[in-house]
Amino acid sequence: MHINKTVNIPIALYKSLQGKYFVGLSREEFGAGKSAWAALINPVHSRVNLHVNVFTVGNVTDIPFLFQVWFNPKLSGNPQLTDMISPANTALFPPPKPKVQFMFASNVDKLPQGGVLVFGRAVPPETTIVSEEDGKFIFPPGGSFAINYLPPETSSKKILGRVAFGWWEEKIKCGKNCLLQKLFRDP
Repeated sequence: MHINKTVNIPIALYKSLQGKYFVGLSREEFGAGKSAWAALINPVHSRVNLHVNVFTVGNVTDIPFLFQVWFNPKLSGNPQLTDMISPANTALFPPPKPKVQFMFASNVDKLPQGGVLVFGRAVPPETTIVSEEDGKFIFPPGGSFAINYLPPETSSKKILGRVAFGWWEEKIKCGKNCLLQKLFRDP
């Protein structure tokens, strides 16, 4: 007698086993009238869809603040790539590299423009907010998912925040006559 075995595993574990799941952290400074942001930016030529699985926003100070979640905004400031990024599956060799960029900017003068502000939340002192999205926030090449910190109106002190992301990348399957293939040919 042949027995078929079926196993259910979380999608994040499945993507990690495939080498498609990544995690990262950034640290931002803001306050005294300045904002900051952290974002997952899917480059135009990536040929992957970005699936946001989880994000955290940490407040390591004694000052509460607000943050906003944006889809596809235009971000200003002096953006930098975080150097705190890794595939979730460190058993793979060579380790996979993400196509999506995890960028951040501190002490920014302008709020995000364009895009869609989808929601906001408060972060109490010495607290981390965790939001599990299960990959339902999906961004094609050229799209982005951003967390924007708002400077508190009641304090002129500088604040240190931390953002962590967990995401996976799914190759876009495109046939011979696919519009994406025609628009984004390799140079």
